[in-house]
Amino acid sequence: MRECISTHVGQAGTQMGSACWRLYCLEHGIQPDGLTSNAGVGQAGDNSFSTFFNDTGSGRYVPRAVFVDLEPIVVGELRIGAYRQLFYPE
Repeated sequence: MRECISTHVGQAGTQMGSACWRLYCLEHGIQPDGLTSNAGVGQAGDNSFSTFFNDTGSGRYVPRAVFVDLEPIVVGELRIGAYRQLFYPE
């Protein structure tokens, strides 16, 4: 199995990473809370989403991503945004 871990550094990297993960969620049928929608994940045995997302074991998927910035405001926007439940807080 192939796994991809993305790192997003700085304000621009964090903002671009946030946009990318929104797109990945739309492409793979994952809702903003990490749960799967009926149209998307698991169709015809497709598990390509596991390359980008980690299954928590409780039916939720979290991105394989690290966001780093010295200024806490930009990363803080992820914590209060629409996709705040998608990411682990650590």
